[in-house]
Amino acid sequence: MDTTQIAGDLTALLKDAPTNWGRWGDNDELGCLNLLDAGQVLRGAQAIRQGRVVTLQQLIGDAADELMHPSREPAQHTITQDRQSYRNGTAVPFPGGLQFADDTLSMHLQGTTHVDGLGHAWFDDTIYNGRSADTTVGGMQHAGALPLAERGIVGHGVLIDIAAHRGKETLEPGETFDHHDIVECAGTQGISLTPRDILVIRTGWPRYCAQAGPDVLTDLNEPGLLYSPELVEWFRSMEIPVLVTDTIANEATRTPGGSQFALHGALMRNLGVVFTELAALEELAMDCARDSQYTFLYAASPLKITAATGSPVNPLAIK
Repeated sequence: MDTTQIAGDLTALLKDAPTNWGRWGDNDELGCLNLLDAGQVLRGAQAIRQGRVVTLQQLIGDAADELMHPSREPAQHTITQDRQSYRNGTAVPFPGGLQFADDTLSMHLQGTTHVDGLGHAWFDDTIYNGRSADTTVGGMQHAGALPLAERGIVGHGVLIDIAAHRGKETLEPGETFDHHDIVECAGTQGISLTPRDILVIRTGWPRYCAQAGPDVLTDLNEPGLLYSPELVEWFRSMEIPVLVTDTIANEATRTPGGSQFALHGALMRNLGVVFTELAALEELAMDCARDSQYTFLYAASPLKITAATGSPVNPLAIK
């Protein structure tokens, strides 16, 4: 592609880009989740052939294994009560002798596998569906994670193992791909993509980071989708409701010309595509390669957190 296409600010870059604003009403906060109707849930259920469940959340609480944006701190998991509490007298058993353990968790809500509310990212002082970015001050008044959590995310999922398609364990830093690669990979896997499929794309990036060490995140150069008007039009015409990847940003984090995160603007802010980032896809990829079944029921339930920009989630792939 002509790399000058992604130079300049997003207001200019995306001035003619398609939007779904108003498509589901002026007060809509669900975006493309509206496309996951009962028919799509049933279509997803029809992909269940074996009753096997694979969970897609990265582990919380082991800082050595946690992958997240360098601006975020690892989760702090604290045991507040355990057997020792009863030994030292800070806790007293219930009548009858019952004892219990307790704990707390302090974390960035987007510091693990998570779903972004549609108002999480914006430009031109306007979030999804034309709301003012001022509605994010102090908490999400509109287009946060809560509406998505109340709705739930269920549909027909498709794994696109782009790393395996290129004959690699992982993509390299800065390596990019587009919709043509996605369609080609699906064909190699023996499937055809259908409108309203939930796209689950494996790059192998967490494996690369584990091998390279923590310094790889200090100057973040993730592989991923690269913006182009044609890519955005493909997402629009295919009515892709949810984009799931194993990367921090769901798109290449460095782009020619200097405009970063153009797909957050074009897909999330404009079209209302729901982003799920930092999914753990290694087990699913191995399972799909073993039985050549790359489709499944995808189900995810973000936490119901008031005014949150995003939410941790443990998606399920049910085959």
